[in-house]
Amino acid sequence: MKSQARLGRPHPGERHHDGLRTVAAVEAAKGVLVIAVGFGLAAFAGRDVERAAEQLVDHLHLNPARHYPHILLDAASNITDRQLLGLAALALVYATLRLIEAYGLWRRRPWAQWLAALSGAIYLPFEVYELNRGVTLLRLCTFAINLGIVAYMSLVLADARRAR
Repeated sequence: MKSQARLGRPHPGERHHDGLRTVAAVEAAKGVLVIAVGFGLAAFAGRDVERAAEQLVDHLHLNPARHYPHILLDAASNITDRQLLGLAALALVYATLRLIEAYGLWRRRPWAQWLAALSGAIYLPFEVYELNRGVTLLRLCTFAINLGIVAYMSLVLADARRAR
């Protein structure tokens, strides 16, 4: 029997090589970004977070009475060092999951493909809710990228199932 490669068709595992690497790079970038945020949160422990938030709002020339700057300032005035360190720890756990997922996708591991599809799908209802509250470029791009990843990972999983 002739192999699929001899017939001009790529092997099912090779067909999605570049796409899986792209999704892996996106997930790794998320992990690295969240690690940076986690370290940033931990760095604020023991400091005057409220004053730092006020300086940031002032530096960015934001109106402190507006919705998002007000949320930031309110949160900064109420957060404790313990909460900051707890958020930093959660960020580290989340980032570790993203980096493990990225490794698995890079190596074309089926468990990572399932993880990418399921973890991406979990966010979709929240993103739709946010879009219903108001469409912004950031919300739209976030939704589109996540929906694309979920759809692509579903295609990869379906192709793998057909190949078996």
